[in-house]
Amino acid sequence: MSFIKKFLIILLLLTLSILESCRKDPPVLDNPYGKPQLRCDTLYPVVFVHGLLASGDTWAEQLMRFQKNDYCDTLLYVFDWNTLSGGNSADLLDQFVDAVRLRTGKPKIHLVGHSAGGGLCYNYCEDPTRAAKVASYVHIGSSSQSSPAGSLDEVPTLCISSPDDAVTGATTITGAVNVSLPGKDHLQVATSVESFIHMYEFFTFRKPDYPLVNQGNQPVKVSGRVVILGENTPKAGATVHIYEVIQESGFRKRPDPDFALITDAEGYFGPVELKPGQPYEFVVWGSAGERPIHYFREGFRRDNPCVYLRTLPPPNSLAGLLLGGLPSSSHQSVLAVFTSNQAVISGRDTLAVQGTTFSTPEYTPASQSVIALFLFDANHNQSSDYFIPMPFNLLNQFISARDYFLPAQPPASIPLFFNGRWLMIPNYPSDTEGILVAVFE
Repeated sequence: MSFIKKFLIILLLLTLSILESCRKDPPVLDNPYGKPQLRCDTLYPVVFVHGLLASGDTWAEQLMRFQKNDYCDTLLYVFDWNTLSGGNSADLLDQFVDAVRLRTGKPKIHLVGHSAGGGLCYNYCEDPTRAAKVASYVHIGSSSQSSPAGSLDEVPTLCISSPDDAVTGATTITGAVNVSLPGKDHLQVATSVESFIHMYEFFTFRKPDYPLVNQGNQPVKVSGRVVILGENTPKAGATVHIYEVIQESGFRKRPDPDFALITDAEGYFGPVELKPGQPYEFVVWGSAGERPIHYFREGFRRDNPCVYLRTLPPPNSLAGLLLGGLPSSSHQSVLAVFTSNQAVISGRDTLAVQGTTFSTPEYTPASQSVIALFLFDANHNQSSDYFIPMPFNLLNQFISARDYFLPAQPPASIPLFFNGRWLMIPNYPSDTEGILVAVFE
């Protein structure tokens, strides 16, 4: 065999080896702490299940933390389900678990359920066949149980709760590992770094090494999913436009989008590379003729694989009833303030819009765990202290609405302040531009 042929064969084998290593199994290396990194082939995949009215982005921070601490992205999954109807959610979860096992080649998964997702996951494990697929289960901010998961209590179970969770309070599971996180609200008990540490130790029997850090001047990769609000049905063929915005005003830097994307069959878009620290506007249309929803986000500081955009629900659905009364007017804007990793709680947090404070006992009491605050006019072009009733108080949790007039003319900026951070957004009219959503992470 000639020297050149031998050289080409060796080069090909080396190339395939490198590609295979990048695809699934990074080599074992020593990190700065002197502890060998975990290998993806030694880990079970993790399936995260969100709670009522939530979506997969509940777990965005946790996904990034696990990725930072040795978990390949092929081992991390979120299960989106319709929390308003329930239905055959356990069967759909089982199909999802089987798909993850097939994709990863692993016989079992770690299962994590938050709030109503905890009820779904605990009941899922009551079936012996399904419990055999679960290596361990983490029950977060959900109801107390008399025994660990599994029909024979055979699934190792971690229960994480908080006495300051206004929805479920401190909960325990007899025979499980029980962890209490004082000071955490109903969302924080799932999204906090403390919860991550306990989950990571429970899965790997070791402490995580690396916190999340900003990527400096490196571009950030962002991807996500478009789903119908409330139902979490994926929107195939939805249109997503992404614009750089001027930090001081919230208006677009350029008239044309920096990225124009179409979602795939499962509603996914991206990844795209964005500038670190640069605020962006994401505009999503679910269907032709449907009013858009504008999402204004603080600048991304690191890769985020879990950016969710919700489209308007069908009018005959429960979520459609909830939003059916939102104005469509050339004279006013409709604003929703969404805090993706915590509730807004009076006395602990500060939220203001145009200088008006909404983190008050009347607007954001601890008992309500407000995560989404809607502001729109319900009182003839003037603001008042009016609490907008049904259907916004239907659940009396997580969502609040107040009569607050945001004029759409002339064009101007709406300043928002949350816990020391500012976000500026434009006052687009609600008849043509739909709903404005300000997202604070």
